[in-house]
Amino acid sequence: MSGRRTGGGVRVAGEGARKAGEARKVGEVRAAADAGVNLPALRSHNTALVLDLLRRAGVEGISRLELAERTGLTPQAVSKITGRLRDAGLAAEAGRRASTGGKPRTVLRLVPEAGHAVGVHLDRDALRLVLVNLAGTVVGERYTDVDLGAGAEAVVAAVAGEVEALVDGWARGGGGRSGTDADTDADADATAARHGADAVTAGPGADAVAAGPGADADVSGRTGWTPVNSPTVRDRSTPSRTDPAPEAAPPTDLAPPPGATAGPPPPPPGVAAGSPPPPPGVAAGSPAQAPGATPGATPAPPTAVTPFPPPPLLGVGVALPGPLDHTRGVLHRVTGFAEWDGFPLRDALGERLGVPVAVDKDTNAAALGLAVAGERGSFAYLHLGTGLGAGLVIDGVVRRGARTAAGEFGHQVVQLDGPPCDCGDRGCVEALCLTAVSRGDLAEAARVLGIAAGNLVALLDIDLVLLGGRTVTGAPEVFLRGVGAVLDERARRAGEPPVPVRTVPGDIAEGAAQLVLAPLFGRADA
Repeated sequence: MSGRRTGGGVRVAGEGARKAGEARKVGEVRAAADAGVNLPALRSHNTALVLDLLRRAGVEGISRLELAERTGLTPQAVSKITGRLRDAGLAAEAGRRASTGGKPRTVLRLVPEAGHAVGVHLDRDALRLVLVNLAGTVVGERYTDVDLGAGAEAVVAAVAGEVEALVDGWARGGGGRSGTDADTDADADATAARHGADAVTAGPGADAVAAGPGADADVSGRTGWTPVNSPTVRDRSTPSRTDPAPEAAPPTDLAPPPGATAGPPPPPPGVAAGSPPPPPGVAAGSPAQAPGATPGATPAPPTAVTPFPPPPLLGVGVALPGPLDHTRGVLHRVTGFAEWDGFPLRDALGERLGVPVAVDKDTNAAALGLAVAGERGSFAYLHLGTGLGAGLVIDGVVRRGARTAAGEFGHQVVQLDGPPCDCGDRGCVEALCLTAVSRGDLAEAARVLGIAAGNLVALLDIDLVLLGGRTVTGAPEVFLRGVGAVLDERARRAGEPPVPVRTVPGDIAEGAAQLVLAPLFGRADA
């Protein structure tokens, strides 16, 4: 018996398909029971499947029928899930699509602005923050100099102040509206200066974010906030030695973010929520007429821009050099900064900000961001900047190791009795690379990096090597040639096809934001 469709588009399966479906569901229930999965967890998982498909569908959206077909859920289950998502303000109608039979299908889309996360890249000498919405789009950016050796309290205070300045800058900039650079920077810097006095409202139903006391003057230097439509937001295209950029890949597990609530559409710019409609002849959003002024006359320019409400903030992800304990958010002996050993960064920053905080190594965060953005299979992200490390993705999953300390790639010894390394050993790849960079010999740094990458390829049999970090992005072709040549020679000797090498932006702050967002979509480990 073949399957058919009713006029409403609901699939009526044949007997064989029905029995196969029942058997599959029984197997899934048994597997869930064996794994100890409870009903709320299954419901959260199903919600994540649907929300992930909404995110991947983009602005064009996806119908409930398509959601049912792609998830394997019943249409009734999909209707309940999408109803909850709409009530939470996470999904909205995106129009109607012609149907092969019956009435046109309603198309749903994700509401990206329903939740945001801040991603922080805390390097040894610099701090970069991005504000990212649910769709993964960067809507604001901020940066400053920082000294990781200035002490934990000073650095944590600086990070907290910059988080508040970023969120407040987004609100002042209207989610991408920009004035002059001087005005934007002045507003952001003023916010940073007072970040112990004010709180950042985290959106409907969310806690306020107390940013804590101001940062010491010697911790931060140049600062700036970049709205999303600024020409200074950089192009993320990168050169490739072999294969083209990958397709976008799915994320998967999402419960609705806390604090996201449904609400009316935002008023026009300059109109406060709940304001009465404008009088006849006056455009919506026009400033109110002064008493005695001629109706419709052009008023004097406003003295201040009405700020947008701060975005609903789901949390803050922080990425920094390791080693560290990702699970507990506790730092170990950060290479070159032993005084951080044992510092509970996650708890300290979370207490100061009042929102969830996740902490991971910079290379793991970058690898997670790359996997969520579409890199598939097994790859290594090698980051050469102020240090050298690796983020490892095996079979699509970020591998952190039993103690979340995997990826200390820079501290493999490749030269016995070589130059001393900050880790206390000698002849580490990191020490050799940074020494070559310091004397301007980038070709030698690339060759050494290639030798270490070859060791990794031989050990893990990965499909792809990705290069990033400020040193690599400063001379991408040099590193593509140098690393690629070593890997090609190794493949020739082994009689194997060479492993492709590409440079990528290595947007660690964006990856840090995914430490908060990806788990909501079931991609905590990609």
